[in-house]
Amino acid sequence: MFGLEFLQRAILYGPVILFSLTVHEFFHAWTAYRFGDSTAARMGRLTLNPLAHLDLFGTLMMVLSGFRLGWAKPVPVNPMNLRNPRVADIWISAAGPLSNLGMATLSGMFYRLTEGPEVLQQILIAMVVINVTLAFFNLIPLFPLDGSHILRNLLPAEYEAKLNRFDQYAPFVLLLVIVTGLFWRILGPIVMAVSTVLLGW
Repeated sequence: MFGLEFLQRAILYGPVILFSLTVHEFFHAWTAYRFGDSTAARMGRLTLNPLAHLDLFGTLMMVLSGFRLGWAKPVPVNPMNLRNPRVADIWISAAGPLSNLGMATLSGMFYRLTEGPEVLQQILIAMVVINVTLAFFNLIPLFPLDGSHILRNLLPAEYEAKLNRFDQYAPFVLLLVIVTGLFWRILGPIVMAVSTVLLGW
């Protein structure tokens, strides 16, 4: 497991995933702050320091999965502090995936405009694919992913109780989606199509 291929993946994908997760969580915190909640800022999460966002099990999973899967600590948000909480929660939740799509777009542009060394090209390709993957994965409407918050706030208030009940089982459904590879079978072609467009292939 920890052979040459693992080392190569660690060197190439590890920093990219860590950076992408850090930016993702930073923009959650920044957007919450802009909507009036300073909880994340007071807890030291309004920062691009990756150490502030590392999750022990998420990092361990990143290593054990060969740098194919990992996550950071969710940014704490107090809805009582938010101006217009439903609208704010949509934007706070969307900020992470949007930041990933932004990084993927910028990396794709840089890839197409430069002819640097092969290692730089590989890093830029990884930036595009990993960030597009993170964006689409986090938009899945299953708790605790960002998509579940967006869906909750877009639906009429009478669905609140049903969503609360479903959220108890949603993490297990999400785990099933990951373990069975259903995510890649459904969204994989979309991720690769978007990545291909951004890279100009």
